[in-house]
Amino acid sequence: MIDAKVYNFEGVESGKASLPEAVFGVKWNNDLVYQVAVAMQANLRRVTADTKDRAEVRGGGKKPYRQKGTGRARHGSSRSPIWIGGGVTHGPLAEKDYSQKINKKMKSKAFFIVLSKKLADGEVVFVQDLPLTVAKTKQAQAYLNNFAKAGFEKINYKKGKRALITTAKKDEKTSKSFKNIPSATVTDLRDVNMLDLLNYKYLVITNPADSLAVLKTRAKAE
Repeated sequence: MIDAKVYNFEGVESGKASLPEAVFGVKWNNDLVYQVAVAMQANLRRVTADTKDRAEVRGGGKKPYRQKGTGRARHGSSRSPIWIGGGVTHGPLAEKDYSQKINKKMKSKAFFIVLSKKLADGEVVFVQDLPLTVAKTKQAQAYLNNFAKAGFEKINYKKGKRALITTAKKDEKTSKSFKNIPSATVTDLRDVNMLDLLNYKYLVITNPADSLAVLKTRAKAE
């Protein structure tokens, strides 16, 4: 088991949490993380570039000029690829598929590898609770400021992806409180993936007891 500090909403250490090795003690594997990250990004890629060939562009049904006697090259359509306004030869098409298959066990292991790395780098914050009785952006920003004072530098910056705040279950008040802070995002811990961990500087895990139970369940599913 790995011991980690647990903080309260004021950024003061309030206890300890025992973390399972299977979740937070996984050895770093650069090749696996790279392979899964590239595949996940490829699966998110949207195919927007699309061109039309000479059969798809509008017009060009009439022969532009007679076959002989003009002194110019013979042409049957003004929509030929060598004409302005004509079709495109070998251009990008919307049916191109960039998706890559990811083995389920590879994806799961890569997630826990990155999670373990973030803990080792001091980028995981365990918080006992965020007492938000009403949705209040000012109060949410104050909590981030408290964590910054506790040693988690730059977690309260307003630019960039600074804090990924996770909850063991959906929490509307917390989500609404952090909604207007562009550098922070609130999500259910069950929905967090490896790219989320890589994109955000800090991972804030609220309610450690319930959250660790969720992570243990994900680890067993591997």
